Amino acid sequence: MNDSSWRAPQTGYWGPPDHVPGHAPGQGAAQAGPAYDAHYAQQTRPMPVVPDVPEHGGDQDVEQGAARLSGPLFRDEMPQARPHPGEVSQNPEPMPHAPQPAPAPQKKTAGRDLGSAIGVGVGLGAVIVASLFVVKAAFVGVVAVAVVVGLWELTSRLEERKGIKVPLVPLALGGAAMVVAGYARGAEGAWVAMALTTLAVLVWRMTAPPEGYLRDVTAGVFAVFYVPFLATFVAMMLTAEDGAWRVLVFLLLTVVSDTGAYAVGWRFGTHKLAPRISPGKTREGLLGAIGFAMVAGALCMQFLIDDGSWWQGLLLGLAVAASATLGDLGESMIKRDLGIKDMGTLLPGHGGIMDRLDSLLPTAPVVWLLLVIFVGPA
Repeated sequence: MNDSSWRAPQTGYWGPPDHVPGHAPGQGAAQAGPAYDAHYAQQTRPMPVVPDVPEHGGDQDVEQGAARLSGPLFRDEMPQARPHPGEVSQNPEPMPHAPQPAPAPQKKTAGRDLGSAIGVGVGLGAVIVASLFVVKAAFVGVVAVAVVVGLWELTSRLEERKGIKVPLVPLALGGAAMVVAGYARGAEGAWVAMALTTLAVLVWRMTAPPEGYLRDVTAGVFAVFYVPFLATFVAMMLTAEDGAWRVLVFLLLTVVSDTGAYAVGWRFGTHKLAPRISPGKTREGLLGAIGFAMVAGALCMQFLIDDGSWWQGLLLGLAVAASATLGDLGESMIKRDLGIKDMGTLLPGHGGIMDRLDSLLPTAPVVWLLLVIFVGPA
């Protein structure tokens, strides 16, 4: 079939040949009449109307509606007319879905400025160790200052978030006095100072209107017990002959426990420990805290504490990991109730003083008691 045979006639079927039976040559269909049309309509089929196929590279490539060699050849495959510039097509062709790039894997982060946290931690450690082994009274002063700042952070957050107005003046003065009394007079001095501080809070609050009195003094008594009373056990540890080493063991085991929990939990943590209280803590992290603290406890009791033994250090490390974790969860519960992330902003990378005392405060009486049982009070 030649090229001309692909062109569609206007009548919808092929016209008559030049010679029609019964007519002279050249007369055509016009002379054949209706009889010819009926005769040929029964013996022929209409050919499909197809677009003209231009020669590649000809002028017809630029004409409006010119067909391409790659275009369809049948009516049901004819493409829709292209819209003019600025006109939206009513039947747009579906576009193939472009492959979406794979999401980049999320890296685990510490959630804080790790550089600032390390720098502040090293600085605080240097101050504590220097005061601990140079002048014991200076270390007691450091503890008293930490207690006062911690009380200020706690009472400030209670007033901001809950409207609880705890009298800070008697609380701060009594808290510092409790630490000094614990160092100078032992447990008896700490108990007496705690009772007097509680009474001062009750009386001081009477100078304000009675509305909310019970709420405010209840929070004040809680603050007295939570911060200065627990801190007095650190001062009482210091009264022993090897008190500086006992305090150092207490600090080391607490820090090692926290570090072990963070390192193991960050790397291997998948099972949440208490998701409603602290979503970041995992069971794997707790196991890391226990393992690290027990190893550190065995070494500390064997080499730093007089008459200490490695197996005592294992028990001490286990107790420290448990108390430090509970203390951390306890303050997390308080902060969740208050709707805050940190108690303060005094320590870059750490938050506030209370954010560093959360695991130390409940661990202090545990270490003090076990050391008294293992090696005696002095």
